[in-house]
Amino acid sequence: MAVRTSRVLMDADQVARTLRRMAHEIVEREGEMLSDAALVGIYTRGVVLAQRLRRLVAEISGVELPVGALDITFYRDDVGIRGGETPAHSQPIVKASKLDFPLDGRSVIVVDDVLYTGRTVRAAIEALFDYGRPARVRLAVLCDRGHRELPFRADFVGKNLPTSRSERVAVRLIEVDEVEDVLLEGGES
Repeated sequence: MAVRTSRVLMDADQVARTLRRMAHEIVEREGEMLSDAALVGIYTRGVVLAQRLRRLVAEISGVELPVGALDITFYRDDVGIRGGETPAHSQPIVKASKLDFPLDGRSVIVVDDVLYTGRTVRAAIEALFDYGRPARVRLAVLCDRGHRELPFRADFVGKNLPTSRSERVAVRLIEVDEVEDVLLEGGES
């Protein structure tokens, strides 16, 4: 019988410290343009992380950044319902994107939990441009696990995690999962 192993890579305190460091980096990198920036989280955990980063940036700088939520479901290239074929994965739940501020001319920081192949980022950028034309788009991720299939890299990275393709990085946040940590789930052993 195969058993799937997992180990904790970051506990709740490490996640909190990492997000605080990322918030400092955002304030520093955006500089005088910080008041023109916005955070846009990708559902589900990216939205939670964007809200946390907003609070931390406000604590550090006094600037309250607008926060939006982006659903990329219909922008993904792996949703099989478009071509009529049976999807490889169960169909995702569609959520409403919420961008209650203009994107035109802003520095938009897209926030997600894990950067892997880059396909989610591609879908997010495509979705974002349906709402406006930002001056620039940056990417903030809690974890970068490598294995890119598309040429994207994050501007703000919480932690680089060398992984194999057979492993999975699972970010669990208290607001969504009622527990807080980052796990590396290994292949079967």
